[in-house]
Amino acid sequence: MEHVTSSVRGLEPAHIEEFITNGFVRIDQAFPRETAGASRAILWKATGCDPDDRTTWTQPVIRLGVFTQAPFVEAANTPQLHAAFDQLVGPGRWQRPAAMGTFPVRFPSTLDPGDAGWHIDVSFDTDSADFLSWRANIHSKGRALLMLFLFSDVGEHDAPTRIRVGSHLDVARQLAPAGEKGLTLGELAADGFATSSHRPVVTATGAAGTVYLCHPFLVHAAQPHHGEQPRFLAQPALLPVDSDNRPTGDPSPVERATSLALARRL
Repeated sequence: MEHVTSSVRGLEPAHIEEFITNGFVRIDQAFPRETAGASRAILWKATGCDPDDRTTWTQPVIRLGVFTQAPFVEAANTPQLHAAFDQLVGPGRWQRPAAMGTFPVRFPSTLDPGDAGWHIDVSFDTDSADFLSWRANIHSKGRALLMLFLFSDVGEHDAPTRIRVGSHLDVARQLAPAGEKGLTLGELAADGFATSSHRPVVTATGAAGTVYLCHPFLVHAAQPHHGEQPRFLAQPALLPVDSDNRPTGDPSPVERATSLALARRL
């Protein structure tokens, strides 16, 4: 798979087609490695663990919330990422990120993390404590993109997020009959996301500063950490300007992927 390297010119046409077909694109050096390091220092303090004392790493995963400090805002707002947001979502259709999160910080462990099932990130009616009642609809109300920000180096043994390539097409076809109301996560997951089980799986590896920009319907999953150093990754949403996120004017690549899925052309 071709990767995008650091440049303010944004994505090449081939990368946009890759996003439409596969459901994601990887951007290397999307934000500076130094920014990732400054962010990790803040995150380590928030975990309550000592980076130099492995005996304090007692849990397989520690979930941290949203961070507004300068390094996190800088990571989300590089010229290269802004250019890619314009290309994938559309100019004027996304909100400038003002924070970064959430962070499932994963530690080397033999324990089951308990959260490694396949899913999509649903995006509205999220006030309930029962996350299985949270919803998504065919317009991806409340979410323009799913994003994976790597704040540490992530190799194959470091609990990289698993991605079902092209699974956004299956989910679009599943959501379409439900219209504006959409489906709950419980309804979407009733069959364990079996409709995308035939898809090939890749992992979100890369150096600190790598970002994966994903279609909101992309099916993905966590996995246990079998490496040496904790994995720091954020999984924020890129928020739309219009919370309903309905198509307007020239279709964006996100909308093109959904339309092609419904037309059975992908």
